Amino acid sequence: MKPTQLPWPTVRQALLDWFDSQGRDLPWRVGPEGRRDPYRVWVAEILLQQTQVARGQVYYGRFLEAFPDVQALAAAPQDAVLKAWEGCGYYARARNLHRAAGLVAAQGFPQEYADWLALPGVGPYTAAAVSSLAYGEARAVSDGNVRRVLARLLGERQPSENWVQTRADELLDQDRPAAWNEAVMDLGATVCTPKAPACSVCPLRQWCAAYASGEPTAYPAPKKRTAAQQVQAAALLIGDGQAAVLEQRQGTLLGGLFGLPLQELTSQAVTPKEALKQLGTRLNLNTKLVEQAHLLGEISHTMTHRQIQLWVYHLPASAAQQPLTQVASAALSRLDHKALALLDAPPRLL
Repeated sequence: MKPTQLPWPTVRQALLDWFDSQGRDLPWRVGPEGRRDPYRVWVAEILLQQTQVARGQVYYGRFLEAFPDVQALAAAPQDAVLKAWEGCGYYARARNLHRAAGLVAAQGFPQEYADWLALPGVGPYTAAAVSSLAYGEARAVSDGNVRRVLARLLGERQPSENWVQTRADELLDQDRPAAWNEAVMDLGATVCTPKAPACSVCPLRQWCAAYASGEPTAYPAPKKRTAAQQVQAAALLIGDGQAAVLEQRQGTLLGGLFGLPLQELTSQAVTPKEALKQLGTRLNLNTKLVEQAHLLGEISHTMTHRQIQLWVYHLPASAAQQPLTQVASAALSRLDHKALALLDAPPRLL
């Protein structure tokens, strides 16, 4: 059956009936359909942009406990916000959420899509999600789950972003836009999954072009991924797992977080030991003392199209030329947590 021949009212009703009985019970789905708490929806949508729902629920609960409403978030220092976001990654999300909370606390919550879109860190997907889920506005969301469901249903192998958004807008249930958006996302997350779709229990199976082809996983075709940039660096842990020399990161990736002093291996520092010497100079450490640094170990970490190889060296707290920071109170990346964990690892055999 061609897409233009699909009985769309029947298709919509089949998915909404499935959602009414099988939809996920999630902590941000509090309140009547289309009238969710905008703060809870907003935080959830920002957090889930790069975090799987299973893990996201843990982080979400922790964040809401720290900042139960937008006024609490706006009043908090950025360091506290980053600490509560710790482990979620993509920390620009937390910084933008904090900035936007200041605007919302002062001006009130946006009431429609265009006003949500004007907030820092809020793109078309998040604006559509919050305006539909919290205010019942007829705005269709378009994320990875929506892309996969629509591509399979309509038999589109290489759906562009414009194609997905156009189809999502066309198919949106105007009477229940919030439920429709949640239904499509839930179907993609629990039934129409990337590698092992449960077609036997799918409410849209009888109309699905990908299922009819016999190769549902061929839709959509995999996206071409950008090769990860290889980064090598040396880190110096001065102190221990309770208190250490930490530096505040700069830039968009980890800006605002604290971490161990690092030195990348460049043409001037082609070995970890040479990078360590450069690091010691930057930290005003005695050269002979730096040479005594003990190699704790080597770790690998993937971070936003970067594959990082890190050699971690250790010196006692007495070597520090600057104040130590309490580790438990500092917001650290997973990379730095991995480095600190080497203190508890078995000694290296040299």
